Amino acid sequence: MKFLTTNFLKCSVKGCDTSNDNFPLSYGGCQLVQDSSIDFNPEFLINVLDRVDWPAVVRVARELGNDQLPEQKPAFEVGEEGVFSEDQLAVLTDLHTLLMQTSIVEGEMKCRNCGHTYYIKNSIPNLLLPPHLA
Repeated sequence: MKFLTTNFLKCSVKGCDTSNDNFPLSYGGCQLVQDSSIDFNPEFLINVLDRVDWPAVVRVARELGNDQLPEQKPAFEVGEEGVFSEDQLAVLTDLHTLLMQTSIVEGEMKCRNCGHTYYIKNSIPNLLLPPHLA
């Protein structure tokens, strides 16, 4: 499961629909791997960043051991001739590595509201609920 996916998953227990604690899920015991075969595309990444919940990205990254993200979402401006500055490219490269190349292979996702645990095995999150929670 790509790190980016963590920004789109919430608890699916019916009782959690009205809670703000059902997103983001809490991550623990996770094994991470990086896939460097995914090409860097700064324009695509900027479009992705416009759609993510930045505080959730920061929170999950910290739970997984990355304390390097700033509290505020970085802003990117294209310079003359459609070129990013070296500093901006460095930040975009780091975000690409985290969001697009980092995958959670094994681990647990836990709802902060109800405490239900979802497991990740072989990079696949199991989001099915037992019958008593559905």
